[in-house]
Amino acid sequence: MNCGYPTTWERAARITLAAAWLLCCSSAAQQAPVPPVPSVPSVTLAFTRDPVDKSYRKMVRGMERHARDIALAPHSTLRFRLLPRLPTVRLDGVTLHVVGESLTVPVAVAPDHSFTLERNEQALREDAALVANRKSSSMTWRAQVTSPGVPDGMRRLGDLRLECLVGVEAGLVSNNARLFAWLSDVLAGPDQVCAAPDGHYLQFAERPLFGVTLRAGERVAVLPFRALYAGGTQTPDTLPFCDCQVLLDRSYYAPLWDRNWPDDTLLEFDYMDAAPSGPLEGPIDRAAALRQLGAPLTAITFDSGYDVWQYQYRPARRVPALADGTPQMAELVLLFDRSGRTLKARRREP
Repeated sequence: MNCGYPTTWERAARITLAAAWLLCCSSAAQQAPVPPVPSVPSVTLAFTRDPVDKSYRKMVRGMERHARDIALAPHSTLRFRLLPRLPTVRLDGVTLHVVGESLTVPVAVAPDHSFTLERNEQALREDAALVANRKSSSMTWRAQVTSPGVPDGMRRLGDLRLECLVGVEAGLVSNNARLFAWLSDVLAGPDQVCAAPDGHYLQFAERPLFGVTLRAGERVAVLPFRALYAGGTQTPDTLPFCDCQVLLDRSYYAPLWDRNWPDDTLLEFDYMDAAPSGPLEGPIDRAAALRQLGAPLTAITFDSGYDVWQYQYRPARRVPALADGTPQMAELVLLFDRSGRTLKARRREP
């Protein structure tokens, strides 16, 4: 079964498409002169629009989407939340204002850096922006949908599905490149992103992740490695264009598109800094892993100094190949601390 997590081919295809748009726009710019822009009266504001700012109209559309699709998470509440994108960013003291041509309205930010918005008809008419006192690409934004009765430390899949719809509708995904952000708006709406296997809407846990387990009644499954850490394919060159820039070890893809998992499915998180649930079943350190298993298929070093290594091997039972003919593989994932000692190990069968 193809679970639809990001592949190298998909990323290359998207980059190729973006390049085509660049060439097209560049060619058009060379052939058609740009007419002069007439002067207009200027309005001096306390804040300047910036890529980190958000459209107030889009944010309101996100709120309307929450109300329209409330069946995914009945009785849930909606807040918006700020998250850092750079290791130097501190969100304590951040301020938000809705800024239009003739109005500036402060927005209260809670200690957890979340907030709600009031509907303001004048701000809608003036196409106002939600403006923060932070530099471009210093933080990212997410919708936060919360249903009552969810156990502490767990998330409900229906809440995450609605978060995605609201987040994409509201234009919350931040990106350094204006062109790529524009292409995202043109090529993918909420229903395409949140209901497709290749939607790749990133969610973030509260702490660095080692694993995520889905639970729906008696059915239990562990998310594959490719559903963590933005697919495990980020490089120093691509990371600045990812919302996960400083949150890579907290990022994951939930199976929003897979309706075989009901909305009441719970996600349980195994954090890197949590004690292991049982005795270690794997090499005792990096050196032993290299001796016993060889070089890993994937290795990621995080800013914390922790490393995760992924190995693949033949599954214990025969399973069908993926849709593209690629065989499904079992995997072993190891977590190492700064000294190279193995902290955790996880085996997963497809």
